[in-house]
Amino acid sequence: MRRTHTVWSYFTAFFVLTAFVITSSMLLFLNYFAKAAGVTMTRDNLFSAALATFGNAVFLAAICTVIDVLRRKVMVDRPVRAIVEAARRITAGDFSVRISKKAAAGASEGFEEIIDCFNTMAAELAGVETLRTDFIANVSHELKTPLAVMGNYGTLLQSPELSQVQRAEYAGAITEQSRRLADLITNILKLNRLENQQIYPAAKRYDLGEQLAECLLSFESTWEKKGIEIETDIEEGVTVQSDGELLALVWNNLFSNALKFTEAGGKVTVTLKTEGELAAVRVADTGCGISKETGKHIFEKFYQGDTSHATQGNGLGLALVKRVVDIVGGEIFVESEVGRGSAFTVKIRRER
Repeated sequence: MRRTHTVWSYFTAFFVLTAFVITSSMLLFLNYFAKAAGVTMTRDNLFSAALATFGNAVFLAAICTVIDVLRRKVMVDRPVRAIVEAARRITAGDFSVRISKKAAAGASEGFEEIIDCFNTMAAELAGVETLRTDFIANVSHELKTPLAVMGNYGTLLQSPELSQVQRAEYAGAITEQSRRLADLITNILKLNRLENQQIYPAAKRYDLGEQLAECLLSFESTWEKKGIEIETDIEEGVTVQSDGELLALVWNNLFSNALKFTEAGGKVTVTLKTEGELAAVRVADTGCGISKETGKHIFEKFYQGDTSHATQGNGLGLALVKRVVDIVGGEIFVESEVGRGSAFTVKIRRER
């Protein structure tokens, strides 16, 4: 009903006015033509000519109206309805909706591009929703584990029959799980900050070899406790123009993983070499290694290929590493063999 009213208003407001203008123009033309030809136009002649002209104009206007209505249905209304319906479904939480190309068949120019952009947006929203769901599920799982352990040991500590040795052991377990929980929250905050910030103005020129040495020395107690041999081959005078705080996250995570997955008596090697315009940092270990399947996912959040070491991490370290390397415009490569160890190589642009 509303559409019929709109069409009728359109017809009366535009085409009837057009018919009046055409009729007036035709009468003026006939009047001048008659004077030029010396012909006298009677009142009846003018009335008949005006009526015929106006009738023809109205008839043509009606045909044009019908054609325009059909055109709008095919070229405007159909794609608009498809887009509106898809938008409503997305609003309701259905991110699987896509608009068919058929909806743009015969449509006005530009609708096909709009539909392509809409489908791309829907796909991105679906991906974000999947990541959000997975992230929440993983965070919930990772938070539950240390909290459950802390709760269990807290309950055990309430027993009056515990010896001092047992109390110290249970308290130590709670402390360890508290540390793991704090590390998890810290890494989540860091990763969130990195994923939502694109510009880092803290870039400055500094010696990369010195930074590597400082980061490595912070793990001295760890390698001494496990009896791990540390071998270094760091080229001197290699400088970079970058954010030192961010790159420290990379080295600390790589060193921590290398030492964590290397058994007592093993070896961790750190090298720094220049390759043309690039500085290449390689951190290798003689640990358990990574399978090909695990290697495809190691930079994903919360992914832990070796569940035997799950209590020592939270699966966010390498996700942080990959994000930082991407931000500074570098590349990271992984070489690994199960039972023989892994090697991570980071390449970033150096300053000459």
